[in-house]
Amino acid sequence: MIKSILGYGITIAMLLIILKWIDYRLFTGFVSLEVYAGIIATIFTVLGVWIGLRLTSPKVVTVERENEFELDAEKLKSHGISNREYDVLGLMAKGCSNQEIADELYISLNTVKTHASSLFSKLDAKRRTQAIQQAKQKGLLP
Repeated sequence: MIKSILGYGITIAMLLIILKWIDYRLFTGFVSLEVYAGIIATIFTVLGVWIGLRLTSPKVVTVERENEFELDAEKLKSHGISNREYDVLGLMAKGCSNQEIADELYISLNTVKTHASSLFSKLDAKRRTQAIQQAKQKGLLP
């Protein structure tokens, strides 16, 4: 952070020195007004492009995960769980309500209840917590 502040401060100081030197040259008559205006326009154009690129450049954030969970599609098939049912199961595991699941997946509340009921029978569970526990034991959830 301090490096950035010092870098910007030094850059601005150098630009001011250059501008004052050009201003002095204009005052003494060594440089015409057109050249002076062109130099200033060029300096501010370059400065504007540089600042614009610095402000709009994408910030890359790297996140390392220790235990990345990968689901095997064969496990879903072996238990007879569809992809949509698996989506519902994943949102259940996150603690979402039926209405929140419906909103997230753009399906009706009755469809969520149907998927949940189907999951309960396929996972041999009576409640959400049992279904999530069974899914974790069978390797369907991390």
